[in-house]
Order: sequence, then structure tokens, then C-alpha cells
Amino acid sequence: MRLPAIGYRLPAIALAMLASACTFHSTDSTEVGVLTRKISLVGKAGVQQETYPPGATYTFPAFITDWHVFNVALQNLSMVQSKAEGDRAERDDIEFKTHDGNDITVDVTVAWRVDTAKTPWILEHVGGSTSEVKENLVRPACRSIVRDVLNTMTSEEYYVSDKRFQKAEEAREKVAKVLEPEGVIVERVILGEHHFHPEYEKVIHDKKLAEQTAERMVSEGHAAQQEALRNLETAKGQVNQKIATAQGALNQVRLHADADYYRSQREAEAILAEKKAHAKGVEKTNQAMSGAGGRTLVKLRVAEALAGKQIVFLPGGSKGGGLQTMNLNDLLARYAVSETERAAKVEDDSK
Repeated sequence: MRLPAIGYRLPAIALAMLASACTFHSTDSTEVGVLTRKISLVGKAGVQQETYPPGATYTFPAFITDWHVFNVALQNLSMVQSKAEGDRAERDDIEFKTHDGNDITVDVTVAWRVDTAKTPWILEHVGGSTSEVKENLVRPACRSIVRDVLNTMTSEEYYVSDKRFQKAEEAREKVAKVLEPEGVIVERVILGEHHFHPEYEKVIHDKKLAEQTAERMVSEGHAAQQEALRNLETAKGQVNQKIATAQGALNQVRLHADADYYRSQREAEAILAEKKAHAKGVEKTNQAMSGAGGRTLVKLRVAEALAGKQIVFLPGGSKGGGLQTMNLNDLLARYAVSETERAAKVEDDSK
């Protein structure tokens, strides 16, 4: 009878021994843990919605639980042309076609991280590790969305750095909108080195070279124009200086001429005044001499001239030797008139 009793107790004993076996699980400083209960003695079976923080060690029953850890630090998805630098040992850059039909390949790096609060959901729907999340979710979503965004650009626009930055931010926003509900946070989308088709690259290179040459010529023309303007201003300054010097010399000559003119004018006025005064004196003298007093004065001067001189009366030619008489007063009067006229003529000639 005891054997059957022991037989009934064996399953319970085995179950107790299974439950009593424990296992230890740890999380690193950048990891969180998610527990899965295969058989639930207490609580609900399946993925537990509790997230176990980083930097700790946890104990769970063995055999009836599973343990998964997720690295929640910032991750980089590198899709590049270089086999030595990307996530894959093969060419992995993204190829897209521009809006005007040219093929371009570009290196793309996406910075992302796992949302700690959503790691249980990720374990249920995406994968059991960060690397699985990267390959199963982040990589395909990023390649598709980034390619779609870049397809809207033209070849010329891709050469403009500001437009590339705008498209990179647009791609980040769209990728984040898709991946955030899945438990992935997208920090940045970085567009790296790009490559055009070789023939098109040559055309673009030649065009850029021509544009640079044109810009250099415009710059040189502008510099030459500025130099010409400077030379013009210098010439204007020199001309203005010469004009000012000539104007100064002209003003000096004009001042000297004005001074000479003023001096000559004053001298002429003085001479004229002197001549007028002399003429006035002569006029007064003539007026005085034309009267009785003048005649008397002339007679007096004649008398003074004849004083002491011998006067001889000669007989005339008539027969008989008769003596002729002479009117002395009449002679003096005639002499005085003759002298007066001669003096007046001399005065007129002297004017």
C-alpha cells in the first residue's frame, strides 16, 4: 500500500525540485532585461511587461523562464560603400534616382536607440535582441524611406549642401514616425559621401569648373573696375589740385593787376588834376592879362626890357631929310599883344 502512496508523491516532488532550481541573470550598464515565463506558477505566463533596469543581477527559476537583454545605448546603422567601414562586408550604400533621372549612390548613417519602456513589446513583435531589431526593423525601414525622400531631389539640388541637410532631416522625421510606435527612437540621419554616374560626374565637374572660371573672371573684372575707379579718383584729385594751383596763381595775377590799375588810375587822376589846375591858372592869367591891367603889365615888362637901351630914330626916305615921328604907345601895345598870343600858344602846346 505504501508503494502507490510514494508513486503519487513523485510528480509533486519533481515539480518542487524544478521550481526550487534557480538561475542568475545580469544586465550591463547599457542593457535592460525582459523576462518570459514559460509556465506560470504565480502570475501570467508569456512575456512579462516589466523591464529590468541596467547594472543589476536577477534570480529566476530555471527551465520555466527565458531571459532577454536589449542594449539601449545609441546605435549606428552604417550603410556605406566601403566594405571595411559598414555593417556588412559588402557594398551597402543606398542607390536612388534623382527627379531628373540620374543615378546616385550615397553613404547613409542612422543613429538610433531602443526605447527602454517598449522592450517587452519589441520582444513580442520584433526580435529578442538589439541586433535583431536592427536587421529586422531599422535597416529595411531606413533604406526604403531614405531612398523615397532622396528620389524627390534633382541632380543640381544634391550639390547644394543646405538642401541635402533639409532632406536628411525630412528622412529622419519620416523614419521616426514609422519606428517610434515599434519601440525605436531615431536620433539622426546623416548623408555621407555620394557618387554620380561617371559620365554625369564628368559633366557636372566640367560645369562647375566653367562656373568657377566665370566667377573668377567676374571677380577679376570687378577688381579691374575698382582699380579703374581708384585711378579715376586719383586723376580727379590731381586735376583738382592743378586747377586750384592755377586758380591761386590767377587770383594773385588779378590782385597785382588790380593794384597796378588802381595805382595807374590814381596817378592819371593826379596828373589830370594837376593839368586842370595849371590850365585853370593859365586861363585865369589870360583873363587877367586880357584886361587893362594886363596891358599895363605888358607895357611895364616892355619898358623894363627897353630900360637902358638906346633908341635911334632914322630919317625916312622922303626928300628933304624930314624927321618922322613914331607912336611909342602904339608900338608897346602891339608888342604886348604879340607876346600874349605867343605865351597862350606855348601853354596850349604844353597841354
